[in-house]
Amino acid sequence: MSEHNSRYNSEALRKGKWVKLICGASNQDLPSIADLCAIYATIGVHCIDLAADAAVIHAAREALDWVHIQSGKKPWIMVSLSDGEDAHFRKAWFDPAKCPINCSRPCQRICPAKAISSYGGINEKRCYGCGRCISTCPLGLITEEDRRLTLKEFLPLLKKLKPDAVEIHTAPGRSKAFEQTIKEITSNDLPLKRLSVSCGLEGYGISAEQLAQELWLRYQSLRKHGHKPLWQLDGRKMSGDLGLGAAKVAVALWKKIRPLAPPGPLQLAGGTNESTIKQIPKGHGPEGIAFGGMARQIIQPWLLEAQTRQISLREWPEGWQAALSAANELISPWLSRDSSYPVNDPKKGHTKFVMTN
Repeated sequence: MSEHNSRYNSEALRKGKWVKLICGASNQDLPSIADLCAIYATIGVHCIDLAADAAVIHAAREALDWVHIQSGKKPWIMVSLSDGEDAHFRKAWFDPAKCPINCSRPCQRICPAKAISSYGGINEKRCYGCGRCISTCPLGLITEEDRRLTLKEFLPLLKKLKPDAVEIHTAPGRSKAFEQTIKEITSNDLPLKRLSVSCGLEGYGISAEQLAQELWLRYQSLRKHGHKPLWQLDGRKMSGDLGLGAAKVAVALWKKIRPLAPPGPLQLAGGTNESTIKQIPKGHGPEGIAFGGMARQIIQPWLLEAQTRQISLREWPEGWQAALSAANELISPWLSRDSSYPVNDPKKGHTKFVMTN
């Protein structure tokens, strides 16, 4: 079955139909994670990106085993880490005792994860670190907490979890840290199907050419250690639910990077939503797409209702069918695309970079 899944994923990447669900590197809401995995695996996503957390992976695997029995589908499990500070690995926090009684709680209204109720603080299991509440608080009471695992913490967990793929979030100027991370992961001798590299332009003040240079540096490390790359282009971080503007940013990044990128499939993330596919030129496009905030948001009403009923979404037929229908509207246009083309080939019209250390 593992070999069949690898061929299925490889074919999808070749045809530009590869879809990943991002559950969130800081998301530890186990009931929602299980239902998210069950819904999107049933629809047909190829990979599910999860927090490097034993309880999270266990909840996801139970749901995916159920889907496999029902439909024969079993997407890859991917876990994420970072080679330095990264917004994907944070959580918001505030002391509710310091909130004025008459506060209108704009943080609650803006939170896409529904992690802030009308009383109390932040539900850290639901918070996935988008950071929107931080700037919204009129008194500046909300701070962020770094929840990254160190390599020393991550590697024993990696052996235990045995994921199909690993994603490393990186940033310009961190090529040495990336090299060390790759070296340590490789020393664990895990049979990874892909090693994904996530990076973007936002917040770094660099050009597309400079980002491509950084990706080529990462490609050197991947090639040296024998890993197959997947380049995740992070358009506008954790903002898929913000609509057309965010979708345009994600697609614009792909258009800039495609002729400059090293070998390996390109996958969009960060700002991807239902508008993204409308921005892709006909007959062209990235090899893959990842949905995070939008994928969670569109089925959130049924996830929350299932939790209120204290049951799994799978145990609520009407809710399951409704959530499945909503998820299908987002995913099916990508699964049915007809855009076969060769994966990035640096010999065909790509800019040649001189590698530096």
